[in-house]
Amino acid sequence: MLKPLLLCVAAIAFLTSPVLAHAAPPPGQGVTVHVEKDGTTFVVEADVLVAANTDEVWEVLTDFDHMAQILSSVDASHIASPEGNRFQVVQKSHGNAGPVRISQDSVREVELAPKREIRSHLLKGDLKSSDFSTRISDEGNASRITVRGKFVAGGLAASVLTVEAVEAQTRRNYQELRDEILRRKAKEPRPACLLTKTCEQGSG
Repeated sequence: MLKPLLLCVAAIAFLTSPVLAHAAPPPGQGVTVHVEKDGTTFVVEADVLVAANTDEVWEVLTDFDHMAQILSSVDASHIASPEGNRFQVVQKSHGNAGPVRISQDSVREVELAPKREIRSHLLKGDLKSSDFSTRISDEGNASRITVRGKFVAGGLAASVLTVEAVEAQTRRNYQELRDEILRRKAKEPRPACLLTKTCEQGSG
């Protein structure tokens, strides 16, 4: 949930009825992403509103064992060393910065405040550091997700990542998480292209 360019975190959009969940809204609708860069440090903020209750949102945002089936940028993901509401998430992911494809490995410590907040801290990986917080709040017939955090790029990513690339990948991740929430709410299957990583890149 919990993830900038290549790490995972969540997002969602307006829909007035589960019956309409199959009709995707225009790219970016209901998803606000803001990124600032200072050297190799990126500060990421996202705000998303979705027509789903907090239980439905929480179920998807914490489904780390199946995140590779939800996010096209995640190639493998599983929970390790579980200890109640604190555990580690091991992931392999990828992203694009212009013509350059960047692969990332990571081990993150995740701490849950059930149904309210998910905190993520990078223990090791290709990024130099990454710390994020994802909060869920009930707004009547909808839930609001707010994501705040920053990461420090390392290696190849430090030289090729731009604000635009991080915004685009972050927004795409959020849209895909939003779509999964709405699919589960409507009891619809995931598109096959998610499993084969061949879904077309949206305009974000």
